[in-house]
Order: sequence, then structure tokens, then C-alpha cells
Amino acid sequence: MTQQTEYGFTLVEALMVIVITGILAGMIAVFIRVPMDSYVATARRAVLTDSADTAVRRLARDIRLALPNSIRNASNSTQCIEFIPTKLGGRYRSAVDSTNGNGGNVLGFTGINTNFDMLWPNDGSLPSQYGIVAGDVIVVYNDGTAKGNAYLGTNAIQVSSVSTATAPNSTTITLVSTTAAVPFNNKQLTSASPESQFQVIPTQTHVVSYYCLNSTLYRYTRTLTAAWPLPADCPTMTGGATAAVLATNVNMSNCSFKYDPPGSSTGLSRSGIVSISLGITQSGESVNLYYETHVNNTP
Repeated sequence: MTQQTEYGFTLVEALMVIVITGILAGMIAVFIRVPMDSYVATARRAVLTDSADTAVRRLARDIRLALPNSIRNASNSTQCIEFIPTKLGGRYRSAVDSTNGNGGNVLGFTGINTNFDMLWPNDGSLPSQYGIVAGDVIVVYNDGTAKGNAYLGTNAIQVSSVSTATAPNSTTITLVSTTAAVPFNNKQLTSASPESQFQVIPTQTHVVSYYCLNSTLYRYTRTLTAAWPLPADCPTMTGGATAAVLATNVNMSNCSFKYDPPGSSTGLSRSGIVSISLGITQSGESVNLYYETHVNNTP
């Protein structure tokens, strides 16, 4: 009878393997834990930094495109800021073109204008953000005074239609005919631009606001249907506007958009500075960004 040989391991051997494997795993974990924790923390900080940087750059880009002399804080807080956006600008015809028989349509300042010529062709084939379309608002010499305040509509008129001008390389911009009491109704413009310049406010987005509220940074947009004097506080500034979330987990103690306007303690004249502070905190990690954006207030 042939004797069979049995192979295997005993319970004691299995327990010894488990114990030795556990000891080795523990030793490896001691060396791996610190680099892994560092990697996770670095990745978390990178996400927070990217979120804060994206929000700050979006605000800075909007600020650089703001209508001159339209940036303002609420009267009692720097946690909100608002301004009038622009999408482009141009030059208007300020005198009759004597070299061409058509003369052109001049933008006057002694009566109500029906239309005027922009001294550049407006390509209607381009998307609306790259050209002037019906519903946009023309603003001339926004110096922030009572005569030049687009928030009140004193120097701003809505566009009715756009067409090719008879004069070469020009575009005829027809203005709305209504004189009703709305901010962008047709009216007499009293302040001419020294450089014959104008800016264009996009249709449906007349005012943009940024506001830190409940650990969230919001971007608000509104369409004006009446004059918009300086709001007294942030809730008034943003109330009734359309909100979009720009950043979450905002540190409310480090959220500020401070505008130093011309003639302030900085001694600036035709320029200003918006100082942006934004902090974001999540899972024990915090990032704080500070950024200054130059503001060109030459109307």
C-alpha cells in the first residue's frame, strides 16, 4: 500500500504569517503616511487656490471692461461692488464730412438726435458681443456728474437699429424715438466727448454686482427699467438681480472689494484701483488672495 504525503500549513504558521505581514504593513504605513497626507493636502490647496484665482480673475476682467466712473461700493460696506459693463466703444461723427457729398449723420448736443454715424463699419455677421445691435445702450462722456451718469440715464440712449451708413467706413446707429421716463429714453445729450468717443452697454445686462453672502461669492446681473441711484447697502444693491454662484466656502472675514476712486486719498485723477481680497476655507485648509486692478476712468 502506497503511503500518501500531505502538504499544507498549520494554524500556528498561518497566525505567524498574519502577524509578520501586519508588522511589515505597519512599518510601511509609517513611511507612506506623511507623503500621502502631504499629497492630499497639496491637492486640496490647489483646488481652493484655483477656485479663488478663477473668481478673482473673473472680477478683475469685468472691472477692466467697466464703464468709466461707474464702479462703486455700497455706502456702508466693501463686501459688495457694482459697475456698468461695456462690450465695446467707438467714435461718433462730430462734424459733417465735407469731402463726401453725403455729409454723414452728426451726433449733436443741442437737441434730440434721431441717429448718428459711428466712424467704423459694424459687421452684422459677427456675434452680438462683437458688434452693436438693437437693444444696446450708447453712453457718451460718463464722468459721474449729474450730466454724465449712466446709472441715471442722463447720458445714455438705447439703440433702435443699426445699418450701413452712406458715408464710407461708417455705420448709422438709429436711436429709440421714445421720450418716456425710462433711463435710456431718447433725450438731449449735454456733454460732448473731447475725443468724440462713446461706449456701449450690452442689452439686458446694464449693471453687474459682486457680493459675498453666507460664505458664497455671487455675481449678479440686472436690467435697468428706472434710474438706479447709489444703493445704501449690499442687499439693496443686489436685490431683484439675477444671481450666479462664483465661489463657495468663502471666508467672510477676508472678502472685500474696495474701490479707491479718483480724488481719494490715493491722489489718483483719471484712474482708480479696486483692491480685491478673497479667502476660501475648506476641510481645514485656507487660501487667501489679494489682487489690485487698475481702473481707467477716462470717459
